[in-house]
Amino acid sequence: MRIGVLTGGGDCPGLNAVIRAVVRKGIDGYGHAFVGFRDGWRGPLESDYQELTIESTRGILPRGGTILGSSRTNPLARGDAADRIRETMESLGLSGLIAIGGEDTLGAAAKLHSAGLPVIGVPKTIDNDLGGTDLTFGFDTAIQIATDAIDRLHSTAESHHRNLVVEVMGRHAGWIALYSGIAGGADVILIPERPFDIDEVCRLIRRRHARGRYFAIIVVAEGATPSEGTMEVLGAATDEFGHARLGGIGQRLEREIEDRTGFETRATVLGHVQRGGTPTAFDRVLATRLGVAAIDAADGGRWGQMASLRSMRVELVRLEEAVASLRTVTDEDFEVARAFFG
Repeated sequence: MRIGVLTGGGDCPGLNAVIRAVVRKGIDGYGHAFVGFRDGWRGPLESDYQELTIESTRGILPRGGTILGSSRTNPLARGDAADRIRETMESLGLSGLIAIGGEDTLGAAAKLHSAGLPVIGVPKTIDNDLGGTDLTFGFDTAIQIATDAIDRLHSTAESHHRNLVVEVMGRHAGWIALYSGIAGGADVILIPERPFDIDEVCRLIRRRHARGRYFAIIVVAEGATPSEGTMEVLGAATDEFGHARLGGIGQRLEREIEDRTGFETRATVLGHVQRGGTPTAFDRVLATRLGVAAIDAADGGRWGQMASLRSMRVELVRLEEAVASLRTVTDEDFEVARAFFG
């Protein structure tokens, strides 16, 4: 068989490990050949591709990003997407596609499979918010990077008696904020799942000062929002999937906290550094396991499935099921962190 591979959405550590696993196992184990489409769904839509071989994927395991490039191209925004991708696959003699991506990339994959295209998914997102898997690769690396940053900021905050707001990624789910906040000893954690009360945030900071702790670390997910009417909320442009371009909550919190408490406050936005660079050992192994599961499924003709980690075992779930809901922070998860606020 000849099989296409693409990586869509935001890049994250571990993508190259999946590509390597698919190609190595596919060629050495099954004798298949591979085509890599460039820049996500744009590749098969425009027939932009490169041959993938053992030689071309050698040495990419520890590399961040993706050798295929990525984009947020939404194929469903084009009415003839299924036909165009089918024509590309037929012209290249492809038996199917392996799509590596998050909610949007795999949501498109599920709909294209419903339209008759043979597709297998591999879950990828540093946000760890896909409902069809317990963990996504890239998440472990992201929280390690965020925790390291919080550790460094902690010493500066304490030395200068400042409040430091740390903005991390997380559009709909606050897993990065929660895990890095707990690991880094944050004094307040704000997540998208729970609109926050700015007055309560300030109360916790004042309580720390009353206890002789003249600094605070506030970790906030980029998608966190204030309770209605308590803070100004700014609008933002949207991408092809209709998602707002987030960012800026850290700076708004910086101004609000300093104005309301009188305590010096500064914001740091970690931004894209969270998903760049070399993946952790855990993410390399998880990405490799998922890649192997994907090519095993393709060889067996089990299209319309997604490789998933459940109870530390890799198994297949239907694409439609995998993208049916987001995996968000529960009240039980958040209560662990709340015990250490203020």
